[in-house]
Amino acid sequence: MPTTKSAAKRLKQSEGRRVRNKATKTSLKTQVRKVLEAAEAGKLEDAEQQFRVAAKQLDRAGARNIIHRNKASRQKSRLQRVIKAAKQRS
Repeated sequence: MPTTKSAAKRLKQSEGRRVRNKATKTSLKTQVRKVLEAAEAGKLEDAEQQFRVAAKQLDRAGARNIIHRNKASRQKSRLQRVIKAAKQRS
């Protein structure tokens, strides 16, 4: 338990941030999974639409330091490669 009032406040703040960040990360992972599943199923239009949503979420999470900006960029790049490969298979 925190000893001082300021430590107690910081604990409350960090707990709130942790919950909010966890929700954002979970949403991100779900969106990335939707892109991958659509690409695997051969639904290219759906995959591209889901990718646009995922890219926006990744950029926002990177800008807010929920994930590192380079990680957001890397994930977007990898998703694009998956979609491109799926297009070439079709």
